[in-house]
Amino acid sequence: MDRIKIIGGEQLNGIIPISGAKNAALPLMIASLLTDDVLTLEDVPHLADVEQLIRILGNHGVDYSVNGRREHQDGVYSRTVHFTARNIVTTTAPYDLVAKMRASFWVIGPLLAREGEATVSLPGGCAIGTRPVDFILDGLRALGADITIDNGYVHARAPKGLKGAEYHFPKVTVGGTHVMLMAASLAKGETVLRNAACEPEVVNLAECLNDMGAQITGAGTPEIRIKGAKSLSGARVRVIPDRIETGTYAMAVAMTGGDVLLKGADPRQLEVVLQTLRQTGTQIEEEAEGIRIRRNSNAITPVDISTEPFPGFPTDLQAQFMGLMTRANGTAKITETVFENRFMHVQELARLGARISLSGQTATIEGVERLKGAQVMATDLRASVALVIAGLAAEGETTVNRVYHLDRGFERLEEKLSACGANIERISG
Repeated sequence: MDRIKIIGGEQLNGIIPISGAKNAALPLMIASLLTDDVLTLEDVPHLADVEQLIRILGNHGVDYSVNGRREHQDGVYSRTVHFTARNIVTTTAPYDLVAKMRASFWVIGPLLAREGEATVSLPGGCAIGTRPVDFILDGLRALGADITIDNGYVHARAPKGLKGAEYHFPKVTVGGTHVMLMAASLAKGETVLRNAACEPEVVNLAECLNDMGAQITGAGTPEIRIKGAKSLSGARVRVIPDRIETGTYAMAVAMTGGDVLLKGADPRQLEVVLQTLRQTGTQIEEEAEGIRIRRNSNAITPVDISTEPFPGFPTDLQAQFMGLMTRANGTAKITETVFENRFMHVQELARLGARISLSGQTATIEGVERLKGAQVMATDLRASVALVIAGLAAEGETTVNRVYHLDRGFERLEEKLSACGANIERISG
């Protein structure tokens, strides 16, 4: 099993190109099930989760091809992928595929809308707390679907098609908003979603669906209106830059010091995060090519945060920010409001010398003068990269085990960091 070895203490200087967003690419790929035309996606990242979803879509009869694969001067590839669901060969998504990635459950929306039925295994994914699909199922019921659950599978039927309706999400849910957008795009009449997620990835999907022939207004606000179409066509859509990758590398530079241009990053996606980093003493400049991150030898100022749905501080950057705060000059508090079990990285950071105490959903981090390298274990996707950030500043050697979590969400992480001066390498086997 692969692992990452880091010798800490090196500053980061150079350029890190930001890849297409995983959290945008996955729903865009699933949207290919809504049409028998070709859906072309540009800047699709090469990640384990993307490859897994390609296998899942292939189970339903989606063909794909990759072209326009061009190597930039910085050595990172940009992929253009064409998806074609000319014929849906099965409306069943089996356990052995869905259990590996939670987002794959979202196929239930387009399959039900296009074929009138779907049988989908209840999902798996990161062990970061319960993420019930109840809101998704209630939303589909509001559109007229008949839904039952039996032997771990959700059986959804709408033989006469879905019908537009009003649905108020009891809690903001990005996945639920994605599914309802896709399902309502082929429903008869108008659907109104209230308390919808406002994330940039939701806007990316809505713009894609509009290009395919749906009529969606309000994406990026809590109220979205969708006028369904009888059928949808193909489209060509660019995956937005990955704001979580952007924030992660920004925190890595804040941790180590140095000067890095995050090429292709969009500051509009990360206003709260960038403002928070400025409060830590990090210099941030918006440039034509992206975002420049600088930090000199000044101490890291502690900052308290609370995770919130967009535009608040994202839960997917909580672990990375905790890694940064382990070296702060003082005490910081982090409150996790989105997932109830997303502090599993705490005990691993402690192995590096971090001082962190937990009380309910709040972590109190007492900054230390130095971290020391150790063997650590990745517990989930974002926790794994938090350990990398800490390892970059730790004295001596840090080894991060179970890095398959990293490969799910970070494209060529060790190559990008190494190109900026980090002493980091992947060890296979």
